[in-house]
Amino acid sequence: MAIEVVRDYFKEIGIEERIMEFEASSATVELAAQALNVEGARIAKTLSFKKEEGCILVVAAGDAKIDNAKFKATFGVKAKMLTPDEVIEKVGHAVGGVCPFGIPEDVAVYLDESLQRFETVFPACGSSNSAIELTCEELFSYAKGREWVDVCKGWE
Repeated sequence: MAIEVVRDYFKEIGIEERIMEFEASSATVELAAQALNVEGARIAKTLSFKKEEGCILVVAAGDAKIDNAKFKATFGVKAKMLTPDEVIEKVGHAVGGVCPFGIPEDVAVYLDESLQRFETVFPACGSSNSAIELTCEELFSYAKGREWVDVCKGWE
């Protein structure tokens, strides 16, 4: 179960007790916002995209949408999302619980600047009913982020 992989990863860091699990699903931005009683924009959604060699993850604010032109300019490829089966195969988490923690070393993680307007954000923890509250600095560090990028629109 992917949440156990994330729990083990957070145990190494010493923050596993911060993982929140819910009775109800938090698999979408809207459901996660309801479960956490926060605005949807503060949900840090993790999006999975194809690259020639594997995939990359982009973590963005819940109200942000990928800007295809910015994505191509930044990564040199068209923004093409992985299928649900590819997400499980390449990232190790199922859609609805995808997060940048406890993932294969070869999966690069980028964080969109849409997150930086918040003091804390809420990414999933590998299951469709979990989350953790992190500062943007913690998120970048624990996700082993490559860099902050500007590949989204609609949140400004």
